[in-house]
Amino acid sequence: MIILSYIMLGISLAAPIGPVNAAQIEKGLRGGFFHSWFVGIGAMIADLLYMLIVFLGVSHFLEIEGVKVFLWLFGAFVLAYTGVESLKTGAKEASGTRHSVINESLTQSFWSGFLISVTNPLTILFWLGIYGSVLAKTVTLYEINQIWLYSAAIFVGIAAWDIVVAVLSSTARRFVNQKAISRVSILSGICLIGFGAYFGYMGVSTLLMN
Repeated sequence: MIILSYIMLGISLAAPIGPVNAAQIEKGLRGGFFHSWFVGIGAMIADLLYMLIVFLGVSHFLEIEGVKVFLWLFGAFVLAYTGVESLKTGAKEASGTRHSVINESLTQSFWSGFLISVTNPLTILFWLGIYGSVLAKTVTLYEINQIWLYSAAIFVGIAAWDIVVAVLSSTARRFVNQKAISRVSILSGICLIGFGAYFGYMGVSTLLMN
């Protein structure tokens, strides 16, 4: 039951609609299962990086004001750029000048997911806040092997959700036409730009407060 609770914690991290889910759905509709899944794998590697940072006790580095401002602003740039590219793709598909099949490698999908997640301050807040507090509690109750086991269970939850999104978006691809896919690309682009604008606002606000 304890392991199940940690799996559910991983799902709770991955499930809320955010930049990674938006990118996964858009990639799944245009490129199929593997493109969507590789976005999720890239995001998981970013999660693993932050988990290790917290686990190794160097998370105080991420709490430095200058680092936080950089992450907010760089995250805003990555999301705005990805969103604009998605808008351009959707517009070309809607006009019929470009086919809806994705024109990028799985490696590009992977790096897209990694960059979106690694520059997402909300992801950082999760690992510093929730995982940090969970780690502080488990360290006092369990041995190191059990801590690694429960941390792995979190990633099982994240991986399970990524596969669900990849399956659903790639399956839906068979039942929607090019016009519908182009609308999803445009909607995804707007969502990513919206998240980028929020990150930019937070970065500028943090900068001006200091």
